[in-house]
Amino acid sequence: MNERIAFLWKFLTYDIWRITENEVTKTTYYLYNIIKTIYLCANRFMKNRLVDKASALTYSTLLAIVPILAILFAIARGFGFSNLMESQVRIGLGGQHETTDVILQFVDSYLAQTKSGVFIGVGLVMLLWTGINLISNIETAFNQIWQVNKARSMYRKITDYFSMFLLMPIMIVISAGLSVFMTTSLKYIEDFILLAPILKFLIRLIPFVLTWFMFTGLYIYMPNTKVKFKHAFISGILAGTAHQAFQFLYISGQIWVSRYNAIYGSFAALPLFLLWLQMSWTICLLGAELAYAGQNIRNYSFDKDTKNISRRYRDFVSILIMSLISKRFEKDEKPYTAEEISEEYQIPIRLTHQVLYELQEVNLLHEVMTDEKSENIRYQPSMDINKLNVALLLDKLDTHGSEDFKIDKDKEFGEQWNVLIAAREQYYKNASNILLKDL
Repeated sequence: MNERIAFLWKFLTYDIWRITENEVTKTTYYLYNIIKTIYLCANRFMKNRLVDKASALTYSTLLAIVPILAILFAIARGFGFSNLMESQVRIGLGGQHETTDVILQFVDSYLAQTKSGVFIGVGLVMLLWTGINLISNIETAFNQIWQVNKARSMYRKITDYFSMFLLMPIMIVISAGLSVFMTTSLKYIEDFILLAPILKFLIRLIPFVLTWFMFTGLYIYMPNTKVKFKHAFISGILAGTAHQAFQFLYISGQIWVSRYNAIYGSFAALPLFLLWLQMSWTICLLGAELAYAGQNIRNYSFDKDTKNISRRYRDFVSILIMSLISKRFEKDEKPYTAEEISEEYQIPIRLTHQVLYELQEVNLLHEVMTDEKSENIRYQPSMDINKLNVALLLDKLDTHGSEDFKIDKDKEFGEQWNVLIAAREQYYKNASNILLKDL
């Protein structure tokens, strides 16, 4: 049993990541991709400590929920559908009547105080700051999942976030109107024996569909990178269904809730509300991790080997990629993309990106865009290919980086340093006459 478990674990963590598409059938490869996506999602969920991030977002939400609802209610009252907005908020907060009543009282007080007095200036600043801070924290969490280092600019944050605030009440009203329309229509067709059950099922499905699209929009919109709709939608369906299922269990567990009431009394609404927020954000971040894993699963092929690659083999891949790019440049053909190099020559995409980045750092390659409509980055040599030889490439790679340390390589350890330089010169001597384009 132990041997079987060890074999299964080795296959899951190592062997499965080395299987390429042409080695197995399409069905098997598709099944392996699903297994790899689930494993990668679970592994990154624990390594990225998403439960802790969900706790931080819970605190930010608790701080910002009243000001954000105040903004939404102010917009809703301007359009004349505040009652509809209130009913949707009650449904959206998981049926927690005591908590919802308290929050809505705070919102009414907030809006009343902002109309006059000194509070109008300070209150509006705090209102805007807490709202922007919450959404900025959500964006930061999503960017960390997607490994995006650059956040939106302040201008884009202001324009994008306020567009979201304006659209949210409209979307809430549309969803509520759709639910009312479907419920009303059902009354007129109950006599149709075949259609009535189907329409009842569709009406019950409406909250799920709306939640699916809400999560899908969040996964596409929040990270400051391009997220493919397919992966965002699949994650949105799974996360939305999990959220609705948790909400159903949470509302249905009246015995469990009554025990909290017996312990905490009227204070029970707060820990229950915090638990609901914590679970909602955990499900949301897990869905974002799943979308990332699904879209980037190819980047983790040969992952352990790429992390543990020998220096000799990395030099070999660098010579190979630089040679291919130089040959294509000499023939005046369309430059390579990283994906083309990876697929055509069976080089793991992650290793391909690492080598291309290093070759740019040593000023041997640069990025180009050959087509304005295309988003693919292509690569061309940065110097005369008739001077670009193997010795020059290896020398550039060897000397790239800092050598500014306090080790005395001139006197005390001069012999060791000179031996190294002499060995390097002998090493490069035979490669100085070999052009990369001629390989």
